[in-house]
Amino acid sequence: MKKSSVVIAGGGSTFTPGIVLMLLEHLERFPIRQIKFYDNDAKRQELIGKACEILLQERAPEIAFSYTTDPEEAFTDVDFVMAHIRVGKYAMREQDEKIPMRYNVLGQETCGPGGIAYGMRSIGPIIEIIDFMEKYSPDAWMLNYSNPAAIVAEGTRRLRPTSRIINICDMPVGIEDRMAGILGLKSRKEMQVKYYGLNHFGWWSDIRDQAGHDLMPRLKEHVAKHGYIVRPEAEQVTEPSWNDTFAKAKDVYAVEPDTLPNTYLKYYLFPDYIVKHTDPNHTRANEVMEHREKNVFAAARDVIEQGTAKDCRFTADDHASYIVDLADAIASNTKARMLLIVENGGAIENFDPTAMVEIPCIVGSNGYEKVCIGKIPQFQKGLMEQQVSVEKLVVEAWISGSYQKLWQALTLSKTVPSASVAKQILDDLIVANKGYWPELK
Repeated sequence: MKKSSVVIAGGGSTFTPGIVLMLLEHLERFPIRQIKFYDNDAKRQELIGKACEILLQERAPEIAFSYTTDPEEAFTDVDFVMAHIRVGKYAMREQDEKIPMRYNVLGQETCGPGGIAYGMRSIGPIIEIIDFMEKYSPDAWMLNYSNPAAIVAEGTRRLRPTSRIINICDMPVGIEDRMAGILGLKSRKEMQVKYYGLNHFGWWSDIRDQAGHDLMPRLKEHVAKHGYIVRPEAEQVTEPSWNDTFAKAKDVYAVEPDTLPNTYLKYYLFPDYIVKHTDPNHTRANEVMEHREKNVFAAARDVIEQGTAKDCRFTADDHASYIVDLADAIASNTKARMLLIVENGGAIENFDPTAMVEIPCIVGSNGYEKVCIGKIPQFQKGLMEQQVSVEKLVVEAWISGSYQKLWQALTLSKTVPSASVAKQILDDLIVANKGYWPELK
């Protein structure tokens, strides 16, 4: 088998060690000759890079490794670009979450005004990475799981429509892992799913086991009582905010019980609940900075100080396994069935053909083939039309530098109560994002 060269864009991310570990766990099916990190924050990347260098030297010394802030060095001689950048880091995520809360509007990383702000910061840098890849390794594939994936995917569709980029998200994978746990299955890969929607905005319409038996009735019975809490009688090991998200799926499901929902729909269907149960002075960004950020960087320092990764505290993540599955499907032409974010093009028959939708696709060495979904119900269609219009308006605002378009996007968001509130939030976001957004007129 051919050995691949991989560059991880966002090398200083706290998720990067988990990707490296997952790559090492699957070298038999996805062999690697080289791993490179790329980031525009040299100091942040150096800590993760030095720790991963020690880890790789101990566990896979045959793999060449380097980390750099130089695009030519990073993107030359690569087969895959695995991109998970966070423009503005968690300091800007904190602004995304807290500014809307000033006006009793939910603040969230990828949904509502926070997601719009993050999207406006992310479009340009993602396009820049695509251009680096195409300049230095034109035959490479970019596997992008940078948030907010819906807006980023629409941006790449508009601005780089012929590029070899596949946009993906790990959230359905995490929920399917919980579904497998509810059903007593060893792996989510024992299920074949039918799913449709937008990113962070979708529904499972059919789930079967490998023998074709319908698993939806058992799942629905459980979700109606407990949401996606796998064992409600046991002590919950997830963080409180995530535990609430998985439990709230019960109420989201009740709104439309013919399907099973993505947990992120709670932000759109129950925004008043979210605002009521969110501390405006201590949001999810603060939780991440206080826990994950500190823990991963502390683990990296331990590896560097001890000079060994023998007992390191790095762990592989859900989204890391999915990115390896996708790379393997392309490299080995496995024809794996995976959920991707792709241009609709009629796959959902009664929906905008230019919309970037999240649906099952068959993945091989030439990219992907979409699975036909057919027509979707009016409830989902109506919600999706509103949300995809928000995403398209954001990208149009970024391209044209239009204040008006971005105001319209915020006004149209289901999480924002009025155009006047949308304008207040927008004006505050413009101030906070100076230097990150294009100038709006």
